[in-house]
Amino acid sequence: MIRAMKDLFLADAHLLDPADSNYRALLDFLSQQAHSIRNLVILGDLFEFWIGAGNSAPPRYRPLLSLFEELHRRGVRFTYVEGNHDFHLGPLFRDGLQCTILPDGGSIELDGLRIHLAHGDLINRYDTAYRRWRAFVRSRFMRQLAGMVPMQVSWAVARVLSRRSQRKRSRRPFFDATRLLTDYARERIAEGHDLVVTGHYHQPLQLDLNGGRLVALGDWITQRSYAVLEDGEMQLFDWRDSH
Repeated sequence: MIRAMKDLFLADAHLLDPADSNYRALLDFLSQQAHSIRNLVILGDLFEFWIGAGNSAPPRYRPLLSLFEELHRRGVRFTYVEGNHDFHLGPLFRDGLQCTILPDGGSIELDGLRIHLAHGDLINRYDTAYRRWRAFVRSRFMRQLAGMVPMQVSWAVARVLSRRSQRKRSRRPFFDATRLLTDYARERIAEGHDLVVTGHYHQPLQLDLNGGRLVALGDWITQRSYAVLEDGEMQLFDWRDSH
């Protein structure tokens, strides 16, 4: 159970429809923890599709954004590492929630710890094809194009892409990212970080490494995993254990 005023870390919920079980579970979870969160740190792909929504939230995401606004009024501070499904977050997060947005990850300090945050899609430095694709879809041209497309059209495309992505994930054999993550974490720890937190691979993992610690968050789709930083110590939890 999370006690008062803790830092909460989440990634990879891939929210799409408020009727979905993972969406309802996340709303319930955050509502229950509303009095105890000091910082909410999101490490990407919270949304299945969010690309430059401008000043208005897509209707499907308004229940979550309303809850975020309530948390903001309670004094919760937000940090958001953009993922490969949610980027160009824009004024709703930057201005409305006073959110610190890290498009490519970066470092923060909490509880006296230097923490490196990464969604994880850039960890494999040899995946040059993905890096080129990522640079293209995040370009100014694509951002402007997304702003000109009606929201209904964007969502029709998003649902098609989401179904394809889900089918791909279900058919894809399990990839053990442990080596990739630990090599990356060792490099960041050698640079002076105390803690390395990642998402993207949907593989919960926590390891002590070379005087630092790696925490890979897993996902909220089926695993309902999250991490809590308390008194300088981070631990990974499974919300299903308390339900």
